[in-house]
Amino acid sequence: MVATSMEQLVSLCKRRGFIFQNSDIYGGLQGVYDYGPLGVELKNNLKAAWWRAMVYERDDIEGLDSAILTNQKVLHYSGHEDTFSDPMTDCRKCKSRFRADHIKDGKCPNCGSTDLTEPRPFNLMFKTNIGPVDDGANFGYLRPETAQAIFTQFKNVVDSTSRKLPFGIAQIGKSFRNEITPRNFIFRVREFEQAELEYFVMPGEDEKWHEIWKEERIRWWEEQGLKRENINIYTTPKDDLAHYAKACYDIEYQFPHGMEELEGIANHTDYDLGNHTKAQDEMNLTSECHKNSDSTQKLCIMDDNNKWVIPFVIEPSMGVDRGVLAVMTEAYTEEDLGEGNSRIVLKLKKHLAPIKVAVIPLKKNNEQIMNKCREIKNNLLKLGIGRVALENTGNIGKAYRRHDEVGTPLCITVDFETIEQQPESVTIRDRDTMQQTRVKVADLKDYLRNYFAE
Repeated sequence: MVATSMEQLVSLCKRRGFIFQNSDIYGGLQGVYDYGPLGVELKNNLKAAWWRAMVYERDDIEGLDSAILTNQKVLHYSGHEDTFSDPMTDCRKCKSRFRADHIKDGKCPNCGSTDLTEPRPFNLMFKTNIGPVDDGANFGYLRPETAQAIFTQFKNVVDSTSRKLPFGIAQIGKSFRNEITPRNFIFRVREFEQAELEYFVMPGEDEKWHEIWKEERIRWWEEQGLKRENINIYTTPKDDLAHYAKACYDIEYQFPHGMEELEGIANHTDYDLGNHTKAQDEMNLTSECHKNSDSTQKLCIMDDNNKWVIPFVIEPSMGVDRGVLAVMTEAYTEEDLGEGNSRIVLKLKKHLAPIKVAVIPLKKNNEQIMNKCREIKNNLLKLGIGRVALENTGNIGKAYRRHDEVGTPLCITVDFETIEQQPESVTIRDRDTMQQTRVKVADLKDYLRNYFAE
């Protein structure tokens, strides 16, 4: 079943080493989290699945990894300096601060007072001094999104790869937003990771590609284990669109706290490339955006008729942290095993599981069994399937339950029969069915290779 509360996920994440509160020993830093030993594996596996689908499995997308520090002019011409803000209000009674659009019935969510300040805009970007002198003139921003560097590097990517429309540039990386009220665990935070694609198309073909990418991204999320009945497609009303968007779909997911956005798919038209393009009337461009006197480049591409074109852009933008929360929510299951027994199992897709295989000795610290465990582990690592863990707790039942909770698909038990009988064999236990199968050690690689290829 889907997790019934955020408390269940938060408890599991801390207990099993998925996610911790940042600076916890000092009371924590609100809206900032650290990924623990298993969380970093799950997050990396989700990012790898996105990168594989976007870059490796397609022939029309290139990758990029840009800097976090961002030139002020980039975010000026992108419109972020003027528009990237949320309405903020304060409660005069309890001194709490909230986003004004989250206030219901004009009452403070904390104390219920109606004595609230008038809403005022609050810029969400983190500003930082650049260089040794803090004189207010030499500053930049921590990027609020990964997209802008893709636009500013557009010409370099085109020149170095000779791409023609349509094509895309993909990037995964950290972004920073000074949220007024971070909330719902890792759903809304101040430091987060995005996986964004900017897909460049000919003007006039943007609406077609917008629909294509909507369906493509729904399909991908289903491949990560999300059930279609827990997904909703929200079409943003024109009055609520971002300053750069012509149209936008939100892929929403039924999180424990409600149906909320998991990924946005926006039609940017030529807004971004146009605003970053040097003003040159002789280019004979149709865009009305190219009025940038500070830019040194024309961010355009030649069409089949050798005319300069500013491409339109379709942007699927996924929150990696929200993705982690979604797949954990979907996978979290509590099962009644009968006779007063139960278990928690994280039924993650195999490719997302933090630990792919656990090798477990039946008897703790037995030298012969432990040597065989290490040998099996080292041989399985050569398969390249991901992390293979050696578990040496001495209690096989507790080891199974632990690996159920963290989502390990298979556990391999090495017992006395393994080292005493020929041919050598081990027991393989399946996470979801709990069925156990005896497999020869010599056949292990082929067994696992076939299992993870399915």
